[in-house]
Amino acid sequence: MTKPGLEKGLIQVYTGNGKGKTGAAFGLALRAIGRGLRVCVVQFMKGGFDYGESYIAGKLPLLEITAYGRGQFITGKPTAEDFDEAKKALDHAKSAISNGKFDIVILDEANVAMHLGLVSVKDLIEVLRKKPSQVEVVLTGRHAPEEITDMADLVTEMREVKHPYARGIQARKGIEY
Repeated sequence: MTKPGLEKGLIQVYTGNGKGKTGAAFGLALRAIGRGLRVCVVQFMKGGFDYGESYIAGKLPLLEITAYGRGQFITGKPTAEDFDEAKKALDHAKSAISNGKFDIVILDEANVAMHLGLVSVKDLIEVLRKKPSQVEVVLTGRHAPEEITDMADLVTEMREVKHPYARGIQARKGIEY
């Protein structure tokens, strides 16, 4: 019996102002794990937050999730700690993509990290160019840079049509986080 794996790994981008980018990536992860594929999720700017997906880490043997960040939303100019955490996330992403342990690597909120200047577009493009041909990489987050969408094989833009926040309904545990 042959080991599960991908014959051809592509680059996917989930971007836009609508809800569902991370959810779509985790849906893909769940489907892949069901088929025996190994998935690594590297979360940019989400360390220290109480996101529901962090509770599944360790419960699915083919899934590794690591979150980086200082546990605060970045408003205004990023801090030195924000840059340090983003560098750790990028280093982890490089390793996960190249070390042969994973079939799929999800870079959650990498687009926002690039938009804020925490990670250079040039550096991430270099990582993507060096990715092994059998590794799938998914980048999520608003503001995907054009250089990234140009090199991606699949780009999905989530567009907000209607959102409960507009009616004053706050984020709900288990739904939005």
